[in-house]
Amino acid sequence: MEGKMLARIAAIVFVAIAITATVIEVTREEGPAPVSTAPALQPSADPLRATLRGCQQLGEDAGSDADCLAAWAESRDRFLGRTSAPEVPQRSGD
Repeated sequence: MEGKMLARIAAIVFVAIAITATVIEVTREEGPAPVSTAPALQPSADPLRATLRGCQQLGEDAGSDADCLAAWAESRDRFLGRTSAPEVPQRSGD
């Protein structure tokens, strides 16, 4: 009978420790999780974008504006992945 009693006491102690550990874990208050803030991404100033915004404000008149036509050509080349070719000077009537 001594062995049965010892097993019961060991089981009761084990259950008591398990319950105590559970209660401690449930009632433990954790501080707020550390928030890592990434620096805000600031896009670099793009003069082409500003020119295109200005052309947008011109409306229909932008179709005849040389600066807007050049800005649209550059924007199109960027989108298509083309590199801007250097302008070749034109010869005059030779």
